[in-house]
Amino acid sequence: MGAHAAPARHRRPRSRPRTGRGADRGAARRTTLSWAIPAALGAVYALYAGFLDRGASPTNWGDVVFGLVSGLVFGALCYGLGRVQRRLPREVRGAAYGALGGIAIGFLHNVSGASVLSSSVIGLLVGAGIGASAFYLFYTHE
Repeated sequence: MGAHAAPARHRRPRSRPRTGRGADRGAARRTTLSWAIPAALGAVYALYAGFLDRGASPTNWGDVVFGLVSGLVFGALCYGLGRVQRRLPREVRGAAYGALGGIAIGFLHNVSGASVLSSSVIGLLVGAGIGASAFYLFYTHE
């Protein structure tokens, strides 16, 4: 039997800068995705938070404003974490994603009318799962 080998690094070697028509295509895509993904997540979060705040009553402007503010805050936090994630060690990065996910889900659970204790427990469990999954993903892909 052969000895165990270290996992291969999946980094591309640096190449010389491209010129021509498609030179900035990769940079533009990264820039677009850096705000498009948090914006989409914030929009979905806003719709769901507004829906949960509404309950069984008809939709009013308070529900719409609550959903918009919740979505803007969540989207801004996602964008901020996406901007600084490369500078964080993988353990801290996994914990940051876990904290963001756990707080977001715990908040939505509380908006649905649940108690603070059950919202905290749900948020901790979801946050621990997201944090462990994110750490595993970062650990195996770096």
